[in-house]
Amino acid sequence: METVKPKILLCEDDTNLGMVLKNYLELNDYDVTLERDGRLGLAAFQREKLDICLLDVMMPNMDGIEFLRRAKLVTSAKVIIISSVARIDSKEAREVLELGAADIIPKPSGVLSIDFEEQKSLELLDAIHKCL
Repeated sequence: METVKPKILLCEDDTNLGMVLKNYLELNDYDVTLERDGRLGLAAFQREKLDICLLDVMMPNMDGIEFLRRAKLVTSAKVIIISSVARIDSKEAREVLELGAADIIPKPSGVLSIDFEEQKSLELLDAIHKCL
């Protein structure tokens, strides 16, 4: 019998980071849908049964804050913010938490794959596991 993989929506407009995160999560047994902006991400929530959303704040066509406002009307899936803007002590962080974000993880910086694997991967997986 095949186990069902948790379904994650990844909304990230940075092509390189999006692919690194998508590949990393798929290697860790998640089914990942990658969308490049908030409008496409919201449409994915409306057409698919998703468990978690990993959401950037600064995106084209609809930012992450507006996405959160609209998404809570169509889904009960947990949303984890991955952003360089929404640092823990920022105005944006307070706003996304008030809108229902489950967690905030700072975006990787520097050499992407090395930085992500060494500093953020366990933090990201831990946040996902807490939401499932």
